[in-house]
Amino acid sequence: MSKKFKILKWSLGVLGSLFIALFLFGWWFMSLIPSSEDKIDITSSTISDLPYLSKNIVPNRGKILAIVTSTDVMGSTDKNTGYELTELARAYYVFLANGFEVDIASPLGGESPVVIDDEDMGVYDYAFLNDANAQNKVKNSIPVGKIDPTMYEAVFFAGGKGAMYDFPDNKSIQNIIKTLYQSDKVIGAVCHGPAALVNVTLDSGKSLINNKKVSGFTNDEELLLISDAKEIFPFLLQDKLQEQGATFSEGEMYLENVSHHENLITGQNPWSTWKLAETMIVQMGYVPKYREITAEENAVKILKTYHTQGSEEAKELIDQLYDNDKKNIERVLIAKHGVIAAMQGKLGGFFSLTGLTSYIKSKEN
Repeated sequence: MSKKFKILKWSLGVLGSLFIALFLFGWWFMSLIPSSEDKIDITSSTISDLPYLSKNIVPNRGKILAIVTSTDVMGSTDKNTGYELTELARAYYVFLANGFEVDIASPLGGESPVVIDDEDMGVYDYAFLNDANAQNKVKNSIPVGKIDPTMYEAVFFAGGKGAMYDFPDNKSIQNIIKTLYQSDKVIGAVCHGPAALVNVTLDSGKSLINNKKVSGFTNDEELLLISDAKEIFPFLLQDKLQEQGATFSEGEMYLENVSHHENLITGQNPWSTWKLAETMIVQMGYVPKYREITAEENAVKILKTYHTQGSEEAKELIDQLYDNDKKNIERVLIAKHGVIAAMQGKLGGFFSLTGLTSYIKSKEN
């Protein structure tokens, strides 16, 4: 047998073993993700199924305006966009549960385009889809030009990449923000929603966000998923906020991060929505109504603990959560962050987060 043939045979053996190892690892990794059979069907959820909304009703405290995008395509591309349903739905129900009537407006009015990511949908999101009153509001949104800002205690800007196109230069939106802000009312915006803030000039002549601590969808979050974002969008949100004098607060990628500067409250991404909306309630002078923490929020806590303290501390938190509330951790989100780590070339992070996902699964069995 020639030397070359021996090398070829050895190489094929190594490749075959590697292929088998990768196949087995892939099979094991996928086994960490709950199958559709293991999941409780929440698609038919309604308000009546949610004690947060159906019990201990809070008396009316006024009105909050929620504004969503009217843009359904990203620039000159063929990529669909709109407002993020999870961001609107969760904030909407926090406001409703805490005694506020919610009006929904958009730059053009009428039916607003929506982005629904099935993997991120929770019980409140499906309840929103099944809520006839809420659906009537988003399908017949009020044109922002017809809004009287003095009727509202706060305004909330939902994210969605469409906001990058029709929020920044809209004069009616700028007037709503300026009027409310200068009246000490509350301004909230999450993810791409802070695009509404970038061109707002106060009566003093200063930019609204100058020397303000703000958060929004970061450059890293944008570019990881859309590598040509600089060409697709009018600007990168983080860059624009910083250009106009904001002190940008950047948290971990795709994890909760909320900035609270006086009556301006901003959130980094969809996972910041719950905290942002409840912070708005606090800023308006109320104690937020008790709400059971979601499985996704528990997963976010674990991920933040992992990033700030390490794997062992994250496991200790998992143990605590299971002692108090069995099976209330969304382990799929942990696995997703492992994939994100791999996409960034952080293989150590990938294996650590996969290990945490496996640990959660072992606690469920």
